[in-house]
Amino acid sequence: MTLCGNCVFGVLLCLCFGVLSMFTSVHGSFHVSGSVSLSLTGKWSLCNDNGSVCLPAEVPGCVHSALQRQGFIQDPYFRFNDVSYSWISFDNWTYTTTFTVSTQLRTKQKVLLVFDGVDTVASVWLNGVVIGKTDNMFRRYDFSVRDSLQDGSNVLKVSFMSPVVYASERRKAHSAYRVPPECPPDVQKGECHVNFIRKEQSSFSWDWGPSFPTMGLWKGVRLEAFDVLQLTHVSSVPLHDSSLSQWRVQVELLVDAVQTTNGQITLSIPELDSEQSFYTQFLPGQTKNSFTLHLNTSNQVKLWWPNGHGDQPFYQLTVRGLQDGFMILNTTSKVYFRTVELVQEPIVGSPGLSFYFRINGKPIFLKGSNWIPAHSFQDQVTPAVLRNLLQSAVDASMNALRVWGGGVYEQDLFYSICDEMGIMIWQDFMFACAMYPTEDDFIQTVNEEVVQQVQRLKSHPSIIIWSGNNENEAALATDWFNIPVSQRPIYLKDYVTLYVNNIRRIVQQEDHSRPFLISSPTNGAESEQESWVAANPYDPHYGDTHFYSYTLDCWDWRTFPRTRFASEYGFQSWPSFSTLQPVSIKEDWSYNSNFSSHRQHHQDGNEQMLQQAALHFLLPNSTDPLKRFTDTLYVTQVMQAECVKAQTEFYRRSQSEIVEGKGHTMGALYWQLNDIWQAPSWSSIEFGGKWKMLHYFAQNFFSAVLPVGFKDDDTLFIYAVSDLSYNLTLRAVVSVYSWSDLDPVCTLKSDLLLVRGGSAATVFKQPVAALLAGCGHCTHLTCLLTFHLEDSTGAQQGPTNHHFLCSPKDTQGLQRPNITAKVQQDQTGYSVTLHSASVAPFVWLDVGNIPGRFSSNGFLMVSRNRTVSFTAWRPTSVVELSRSLTVTSLRDVY
Repeated sequence: MTLCGNCVFGVLLCLCFGVLSMFTSVHGSFHVSGSVSLSLTGKWSLCNDNGSVCLPAEVPGCVHSALQRQGFIQDPYFRFNDVSYSWISFDNWTYTTTFTVSTQLRTKQKVLLVFDGVDTVASVWLNGVVIGKTDNMFRRYDFSVRDSLQDGSNVLKVSFMSPVVYASERRKAHSAYRVPPECPPDVQKGECHVNFIRKEQSSFSWDWGPSFPTMGLWKGVRLEAFDVLQLTHVSSVPLHDSSLSQWRVQVELLVDAVQTTNGQITLSIPELDSEQSFYTQFLPGQTKNSFTLHLNTSNQVKLWWPNGHGDQPFYQLTVRGLQDGFMILNTTSKVYFRTVELVQEPIVGSPGLSFYFRINGKPIFLKGSNWIPAHSFQDQVTPAVLRNLLQSAVDASMNALRVWGGGVYEQDLFYSICDEMGIMIWQDFMFACAMYPTEDDFIQTVNEEVVQQVQRLKSHPSIIIWSGNNENEAALATDWFNIPVSQRPIYLKDYVTLYVNNIRRIVQQEDHSRPFLISSPTNGAESEQESWVAANPYDPHYGDTHFYSYTLDCWDWRTFPRTRFASEYGFQSWPSFSTLQPVSIKEDWSYNSNFSSHRQHHQDGNEQMLQQAALHFLLPNSTDPLKRFTDTLYVTQVMQAECVKAQTEFYRRSQSEIVEGKGHTMGALYWQLNDIWQAPSWSSIEFGGKWKMLHYFAQNFFSAVLPVGFKDDDTLFIYAVSDLSYNLTLRAVVSVYSWSDLDPVCTLKSDLLLVRGGSAATVFKQPVAALLAGCGHCTHLTCLLTFHLEDSTGAQQGPTNHHFLCSPKDTQGLQRPNITAKVQQDQTGYSVTLHSASVAPFVWLDVGNIPGRFSSNGFLMVSRNRTVSFTAWRPTSVVELSRSLTVTSLRDVY
């Protein structure tokens, strides 16, 4: 949690601590005077409705966190506690604090009680009087309290209504027609009617997460007092005029003024030798005041680039206020310069429209994943958790994440880190997989939510697009909710009312610097032509697509849609045993246990994982129950890693070609990056930060230069994929190995070919039969291929990849490798040297609950020796690592 919700985008002077001087009028003259602020975060008391449970509680925080911290409940994530503790969300809870205020604060002309985040439905009482109500988790609320404050002690109470009961009551009041879905599927063990409350939609359960409908003051609370004027927020959005090749910075000051106030505002970016002053008048009440700084054109502006395409430089913008020569306002914030365009235009040889992003005029292939809330209890998402997850994204060569629309608008720090790291953000608004009501009060609170969030976030260069919702166009178009044809116009009207007439309108008023899409998936411009809901939002000729198939063979690239942009796709796996162990007991450690079933919130998910794995792998058959369980966890991770690798490589090699009218794929964001708890899911990073095999694979399949191999009609093709901004001359080097021998049977090299930057090109093509015929006694069953790219100097470019000519379960000659491992330490850190007696696929190193990551993992070992490094995230030792280390390969599980 950031301490001050208003200190956005590097503003150095945080108003919540009262250090910013403000315009003040005394007898018609102006001089320097400070606003006064009192933080109300820290220890409060918390009681349930009938007073039977009372305890101390931290603010920011939530009821569940407080109950756990005080020992009233166990870890809510332990075993079946998500169901056992459902009573918490059905009760009403009241937070109370007592505070005293100084005479200086009380005598100010205006005193505001500010809540940066209230989750969710509450009445606010000050000294026994209701001063306001809240109904939206995603809004900042302020209430005028000058006349309600008293000498001595003041008692502030925030009384929360059960979000589950509230949602149900709102549903009952909406009697004219249903607003589906009524309830989540039974397998999710969740609560109903979450679409009737402006709250994290996944808090009532999702197919990867538990039902914990939280209540609490989840962000900061404070008093702010001033005589004339208060600065609420500063935003700065650089805009580029391409016709003049000139930059300008649009600066907005959100101001709350007691009375009309005159002053001079000066904007400057000293490093760019740019400064402008404006005489202005702030009107009474809360107003938005816009100023434009035109940059001195003689200076070359350094641009912000996505990860892998350049650096992320920034400039300091200073905003100063002067009155009669007095400095009365002085704030500094970061400004990053970049342009973004979403290009939707005709493609030669293909019906439909392109769909790709140009950053600073350069087409960029988006590589990354989808972000979900990192914890059910937002107060437990620490800066360290955010930085670790986002660093892990960058370390896997990602340049983009989609902040998914069923969670929360992330905290300021999340976006600031993305700015620093060059992670582009596709930002959904918080509406997902549902229809929504459109009563006036619902629309009104949503409008305020959208205004506030766009104002809060638009200064961040990392955000490259706003999107109105997750999958709601698709839900309507493909009739997820069995809506009768006669009623369909009602829902279409509601859809347009919410997302077009309100959200889109507001976003386009508030932010001129980035594109807006109504939904994801969508046909984009084509959906707009079809009155905002396309006949088929999954059409691969337009927009973005979401695609899931658990029964088709994921090794067969023909099963994947050759889409313009893949914004969701994926496969489930189980997390490591070390991640599950703290929230389970011995009787849970079997794939068929009640616990394993309870943790799976996707219908038939556990069976689907094994069915997909069984297409290519022999399933674990150990007679030791624990080994069989851990081996099964491993096999699900192997399956997931290979499936997502196959699909991602298909999308990356499709960026430069049109096949049967489809292609020019320019984005691959798999579902999903992170986990909300310890359970099976589509994530590549486990709860707690441990990398699954998939995340190690992503390091390779998202690398800037990548060889991709596949078979088509028994011909082997190898593509060179390059994200670089310059051309390379490359050849493919193919090594053929026997499953039974660590020495290559033969090696082939293709001719050198020009591979343009930002493209995918064929560099090798040969019938597999001919390739094998020239390689001793190899067959599809006895041999496998590895391949890499090298340039004209013989230097390898990008990672080494592999292609299995048959399913590993059908191989002939695959033996137990009997891998030995030695852990060592030197000045650079820890390393593990492996020795293998034979070819070993999917070699997996695991050090249990020692947090950290290996330089490489899950790899194919075709050498006798290999050394990998280990980066520990806490102090450890050679002895501890050696004791904890296990090494598993595919042949070790059956």
